[in-house]
Amino acid sequence: MKTIDDFNFSGKRALIRVDFNVPLDEKFNVTDDTRIRAAIPTIKKILKDGGSVVMMSHLGRPKEDPDEKYSLKHLINHLGKLLGTNVKFANDCIGDEAKTISANLKAGEVLLLENLRFYKQEEKGDEAFAKKLSELGNFYVNDAFGTAHRAHTSTAVIAKFFLNAKCFGYVMSGELSSINKVMNGAQKPFTAIMGGAKVSDKILILEQLMKKADNIIIGGGMAFTFVKALGGNIGKSLVEEDRIEIAKKIMDDAKKTGVNFYIPVDAIASDTFSNNSEKKHCDINSIPDGWMGLDIGEKSEKIFSDVISKSKTILWNGPMGVFEMSSFEHGTKTIALAVADATSKGAYSLIGGGDSVTAINKYNLADKVSYVSTGGGALLEYIESGTLPGIEAIEK
Repeated sequence: MKTIDDFNFSGKRALIRVDFNVPLDEKFNVTDDTRIRAAIPTIKKILKDGGSVVMMSHLGRPKEDPDEKYSLKHLINHLGKLLGTNVKFANDCIGDEAKTISANLKAGEVLLLENLRFYKQEEKGDEAFAKKLSELGNFYVNDAFGTAHRAHTSTAVIAKFFLNAKCFGYVMSGELSSINKVMNGAQKPFTAIMGGAKVSDKILILEQLMKKADNIIIGGGMAFTFVKALGGNIGKSLVEEDRIEIAKKIMDDAKKTGVNFYIPVDAIASDTFSNNSEKKHCDINSIPDGWMGLDIGEKSEKIFSDVISKSKTILWNGPMGVFEMSSFEHGTKTIALAVADATSKGAYSLIGGGDSVTAINKYNLADKVSYVSTGGGALLEYIESGTLPGIEAIEK
């Protein structure tokens, strides 16, 4: 795996694909700069070597023409403060202005290009567009793990124009090392915690985990499909009727392979999807008609926490309930604390997926776990397939 530590960037102009797809408020202030902060070490290493940096990223999902609210110019001041230097900006990601500014960059200077997705060619993997982008640097660095599962122009196609002048940045190399440590070098017992809304989103990853994990813990809305598959009464809880047979098969496969498969034994239910609604504690198999499970209950918390406490490797993807509502966050918070506690006792913990990362940050536990992934979809696809377009493009 070629990383930026294998190269000296003195005199080089590094074109870096970063992931600055960050949330902004109505005044265009960055509300969560996790992804920007993650890229800072890569940028600083290149600058310290005596190189210059051209950064390219997407932001949001602009539909047709360039849209003010998706402009990367809103990030300039925030990025400048994090880097401790002035950030130049090009009003387009290709064209004369971008070429002129990039060509005139001096050692230690940085340039941010306008949103790549203002061009439809970006998502289409257009080779002509890739060539135009490639002219803005003489070395390519992919540090955008969150988009590495897309065969887009800036994440995959562009690499062919750099031959031996390409590598992974610290974010990419850190993500890959962490995933490989969990999936290929896990200390036992290895526990995978899967939450979130839908079984359908996790079928392929569950199949892969069945080959690796000792314990699989299921929480969140997806748990009710498994409960119903076992004949439980789940009221009006979220369920994927068309996935019940698959849920049965997954549980049968777990038995055959000797994987301990845990689903909740109790739930906190409500009659409406509201933080202020009435709630009650229910056995997981006896949720009254008209009620829905929105969090795991105390018994499930204890069972899951006990399993986690005995684990040496932990992968967590997906919350245990509707943790955005304070009335239904207890299960997710308890699991987050259990993962942090196990980590403090020597376990290796990888947190992946947008909601899991949000939860870890919400409870101020990011520095209490081993690694927090910046890419939810990319993480899952890498575990499912063993590679990604953005990885193959560098390794070819």
